[in-house]
Amino acid sequence: MAQARAWQRMLSGRRLDLLDPTPMDIEIEDIAHGLAFVARWNGQTHGDFAYSVAEHSILVEALFRRLYPNEPIKWQLAALLHDAPEYVIGDMISPVKAAVGDGYSALDDRLAAAIHIRFGLPAKVPQAIKKKIKKADRISAWLEAVQIAGFSIAESDKLFGKPDPEIIAGLSIILRPPVETRNAFTTRYSDLMARL
Repeated sequence: MAQARAWQRMLSGRRLDLLDPTPMDIEIEDIAHGLAFVARWNGQTHGDFAYSVAEHSILVEALFRRLYPNEPIKWQLAALLHDAPEYVIGDMISPVKAAVGDGYSALDDRLAAAIHIRFGLPAKVPQAIKKKIKKADRISAWLEAVQIAGFSIAESDKLFGKPDPEIIAGLSIILRPPVETRNAFTTRYSDLMARL
């Protein structure tokens, strides 16, 4: 019996083996493009455009900088790329990830390691940094829940934790066409790489 195909062809022309990904098959343009077309909240958000994982990643990186302004640029890059594996495996809401279990986590971890190595980060981000990125991620989820996903403030506080008003001051969810989000993501990536 022939083994099932486990690779995906990217728009860059790369073939990414999903079960055994290598850093040389990863391109930022593929990540930006894929994430710009992956909807968070399973697309269950208000507005004329889906709220993409790329847009979420830009917000998480901005929140990470607000929370931890003295962290090195490489960890800002890690924050921007925190959901990068979703460019090929999609975004699952947390309850589904929990139901799917270890298989999803293992695939996500392998892809994340290859992505990190490709862009000069350690294969595994230190646990202390992961926790800081997760804090920014939860604040982003709170903003998204309240502003575009139909959750009440009380419900969002319970699920994601009440954010510090100073950290979220002036931030609002942006909904724009995928091409604009893709370009914003690659621009932020280029800015960080230029300062690394």
